[in-house]
Amino acid sequence: MAKRSNAARAHEAVRTEEPSKAGPISAEIGRSDATPSELDRLIHERIRLGIVSALAVNRSLSFNNLKALMNTTDGNLSVHARKLEDAGYISCEKSFEGRMPKTEYALTNVGRSALERYLEHMEAIIKATREGTL
Repeated sequence: MAKRSNAARAHEAVRTEEPSKAGPISAEIGRSDATPSELDRLIHERIRLGIVSALAVNRSLSFNNLKALMNTTDGNLSVHARKLEDAGYISCEKSFEGRMPKTEYALTNVGRSALERYLEHMEAIIKATREGTL
């Protein structure tokens, strides 16, 4: 039988939320009502996590700024930004500067709350893994 990693044990303990297996992490995860099955997959994807993180520390960013920060293509950024916009996590404002189109993105209150929940969940898993309490 293969040995499971601490991360796998943390994931399993959080998923089952059984106190005998979960230890301290169950209380932390319980406060945010998050389990891996409830992990926000929309934010968990690398590009989308980068977008919401960048917008969390900036009032707004242009499409070109985000594209440069994420080191991605126009099409890839467009698809990920649209998913976040459809979920209400970010807002998108399109305008023109002269004849040039400009797209600005900003994090919404819903998006900020979702990011906070996601970060709390990940911090609880990391803490439990580092403490080896699982």
